[in-house]
Amino acid sequence: MDLSYSAEEEAFRREVREWLRANLPADIRDKVVNYRHLSKDDYLRWHKTLAAKGWSVPHWPAEWGGTGWNITQRYIYDEEFGLAGAPPLPSFGPNMCASVLLRFGTTAQKQRFLPRIREGDDFWVQGYSEPGAGSDLAALKTRADRKDDHYVVNGQKIWTTLGHYGDWIFCLVRTDFAAEKRQEGISFLLIDMKTPGITVRPLILMDGGHEVNEVFFDDVKVPVENLVYEENKGWTVAKYLLGHERMGSGAVGAGKREVAALRALAAREQKNGRPLLEDPRFRDRLSRAEIELAALEITSMRFLDQMRRTGQPPGADVSMLKIRATEVQQLITELMMQAAGPQAAPFAAVEGGEVDAFTSRLAPRYCNYRKASIYAGSNEIQRNIIAKMTLGLPA
Repeated sequence: MDLSYSAEEEAFRREVREWLRANLPADIRDKVVNYRHLSKDDYLRWHKTLAAKGWSVPHWPAEWGGTGWNITQRYIYDEEFGLAGAPPLPSFGPNMCASVLLRFGTTAQKQRFLPRIREGDDFWVQGYSEPGAGSDLAALKTRADRKDDHYVVNGQKIWTTLGHYGDWIFCLVRTDFAAEKRQEGISFLLIDMKTPGITVRPLILMDGGHEVNEVFFDDVKVPVENLVYEENKGWTVAKYLLGHERMGSGAVGAGKREVAALRALAAREQKNGRPLLEDPRFRDRLSRAEIELAALEITSMRFLDQMRRTGQPPGADVSMLKIRATEVQQLITELMMQAAGPQAAPFAAVEGGEVDAFTSRLAPRYCNYRKASIYAGSNEIQRNIIAKMTLGLPA
């Protein structure tokens, strides 16, 4: 196993770092590093900037606008984004839907959708979870009934991230209610969110932000040509897509940036005249976070080396990244709260009467990141996947 970088790869890292320094808009970076929500305009403006450089979809095949970078270059690119405070593009279009289309889509579907995803012309969102069908996704009940040249969709999706920004949504729907197994009879549809019968309702989270939504479908007509792969074979597509989602959950670069910010926060002098960083119990927890982050980076690089050598995507053991990454993220938010103390509240003023842009977002962020160990399949389910698919234990 080779976990080192070549001279060419280090040169590539410098190129990415310098480009980000020159082209990342200051207002967007400020929102990222201070944990503030990005608007649709922020995402699209950044997407257009990357598209103009040719970097919006570096993992795609070159024939569809990818960069031709190898897996190591793509990893370096993602890490430098996190370190710089550059927002990753929402993964639903460029990573998730596009990966599905490249693997399962027809030529017509690729030609229709991929160029618009690459250029940032369409904002995509994901329609998977439902009331009663979250981690147990096979329990979904949203139905699509075939009527001549279209489907009629009825049902509800929930926790739809950035659904209020969406132009298109890819959905899992049930097309056969008589299927013997729950995983059978599910199909994968692409739905224009401007279609009559779609209602998006906000869900305001504990941090006060509008990030997720309920989406209702009432007799929504979807052309049959928007079916991806085969009817009733959507579970195959869904499993493929979730593997891509979990591989991208490491976020090592962002973790390094946040640990550095945590150290700086803990080094501030407190009212007792001593910084929290001098407290041995706090230092112990901080050291644990740094060690866990280093272990996460090494594990990510192990998968990177595996893919580099074999040319194949990782197997079920990629779930380790999702588990460890989300636990490290949550630990960092807890330590941030401890370091900021009362100033972590969104309305708390620092000495002098002003609200600190960074510390005032720490309590909302802590609340928001309770979800991290649930989305993309809860960590309990990830452990079951590893036990069954990697260790060979009974389900």
